[in-house]
Amino acid sequence: MSQPTSTRKKGDYEAARQAAALVLRRRFRYDRGCSAPIETRGVVADWDAKAERLTVWDTTQAPVVVRNGLAAMLRLSERQVRVVAPFIGGGFGPKIMMFYPEEVLLPWLAIRLERPVKWIEDRAEHFLATTQERSQIHDAEIVLDRDGRILGIKDEFLHDSGAYNPYGLTVPLNSQCTLLGPYVVPAYDSRFTAIFTTLPIVSPYRGAGRQHGVFVIERLLDIAARELGLDRAEIRRRNFIAPDAFPYDNHIIYQDFAPLHYDSGDYGPVLDKALDAIGYRAFIAEEQPRLRAEGRRVGIGVVFYVEGTGIGPYEGARVQVQGSGRVLLATGIGTQGQGHFTSFAQIVADQIGVAVSDIDVVTGDTDQFYWGVGTFASRGAVVAGNATHAAAKQVRAKILRTAAEHFECSEADLLLADGQVAIIGVTERNIALGALAALANPLRGAVQPGTEPGLEATAYFGPAKGATAAGAHAMIIDIDPATMELRILKYVVVHDCGRVINPLIVAGQIHGGVAQGVGNAFYEQLVFDEEGQLINGTLADYLLPTAVEVPRIEILHHVTPSPYNELGVKGVGEAGAIPVGALFAQAIEDALELPTRGIDILEIPLDPSHLWELGR
Repeated sequence: MSQPTSTRKKGDYEAARQAAALVLRRRFRYDRGCSAPIETRGVVADWDAKAERLTVWDTTQAPVVVRNGLAAMLRLSERQVRVVAPFIGGGFGPKIMMFYPEEVLLPWLAIRLERPVKWIEDRAEHFLATTQERSQIHDAEIVLDRDGRILGIKDEFLHDSGAYNPYGLTVPLNSQCTLLGPYVVPAYDSRFTAIFTTLPIVSPYRGAGRQHGVFVIERLLDIAARELGLDRAEIRRRNFIAPDAFPYDNHIIYQDFAPLHYDSGDYGPVLDKALDAIGYRAFIAEEQPRLRAEGRRVGIGVVFYVEGTGIGPYEGARVQVQGSGRVLLATGIGTQGQGHFTSFAQIVADQIGVAVSDIDVVTGDTDQFYWGVGTFASRGAVVAGNATHAAAKQVRAKILRTAAEHFECSEADLLLADGQVAIIGVTERNIALGALAALANPLRGAVQPGTEPGLEATAYFGPAKGATAAGAHAMIIDIDPATMELRILKYVVVHDCGRVINPLIVAGQIHGGVAQGVGNAFYEQLVFDEEGQLINGTLADYLLPTAVEVPRIEILHHVTPSPYNELGVKGVGEAGAIPVGALFAQAIEDALELPTRGIDILEIPLDPSHLWELGR
């Protein structure tokens, strides 16, 4: 049986190789892990026979997709099916679409039995039945000139899809395209083969293959820097895409089969902030030699990454000023702890002039908002956020128009703030939004042609292109030479997610991502025997980082607004997790001085036992 393959090419790689001063080739491995959310999957279904109506509560990231799928498979009208995605204790990708038979079986049983049916996944089932993150093997080659500038990259890799593939080739395509990173790569020749194995199925997990591409390019640059006698930060700087080159066309096709464009970026200042915050130069010149003289094994790492975010096709939102004066916002995406309620409410509050606490937000209920795609791929703020912004702007226009008619004045004379509309300079002449909503919904008389009743609007946003976030992570580690225990002494993240809606929520997203990245890089690995049986499928055997292992994180921002959406925002949900494997590899090599012994770290995840072997 032929296997799915994909090839991406630009430039003339063979010519670049012939002209190169340095040719490096390595094999990289990036193995499996699981998402291990606080809350496992669950489905509750209830069939109301009298109303002929099905209600399903599902720990899904895509309630509208599930609603449509259930209606089709159970031969019901979509209006007969309501799917509610309640607050979910972590989604991370494996809860995206209708991967699982339970999502259909439970509603079918509820209809047949005419009684509610509930199923909650236990932890052992999660290790075996929930989709996992991916295993890949890369044979990669980089060619550079004598100054350390990239001339070309060639990469061939295998992607383990598991037993079958419910989500297409998104994950390996992400790996293939993200490998280009923030760098100018004149020639690129990449080919992957997706293979089927007897292991559990694979789907996107936070990062969705981007970790692999970042690991390969960052490791190649580390090795090249040593071969050429360059500083590891300097070789990256020499290859950055220039800030005046944006929007930047990579001349290859991305996962949605559209050209891979970077919308905006300014990578030099991001790197500089990371180096300054970690104390890079002083550590290498002074602190590291002093600590090594004391017998300590300390190392530093700094890596860079680019992340495609904010993909389409669309999301929508409805904003309504109610008679009570409170504002309702409904959108089709679900929420798994990203702070949607706060961020979306802020966007509405900025336009309508009410307190955030006066906005009621509903997400993930197909009865409250009919259309939507889902929460994944760092797209909530970009796609649903801009839909919310567009709907709120339309409501603002209706508020001002209705108030101008009420006061018989120009809209330019009005001030919208604090839940009311007032005439500028005559603040005693004002009307509360609740009262204005009643005026906009007359019980008698005729609605004027071309107008709509109520202070309400529904809007959709579909990005023409994604938004490209970027960042640098830097870390200092200390490895106990007797026990090989690894401690993170300092961790810095500098991130560009465009305009920041809520700094605290962005920080939370980065903190959570780094925590998962630390687990992915150094603790978490699913181990299977020769017959494909999982042998560490419990939390007693599968290592997860705890609050003790996750470091304090210093977060800095650099803002290059996206020109492709009105808010100028980019995604941030996966930023913390993507580059951590490459960062650990670099810092551990530095701490143990492995290159002096001819050893390169070429695989992730590492683990304490592997570190012991390296340190001997």
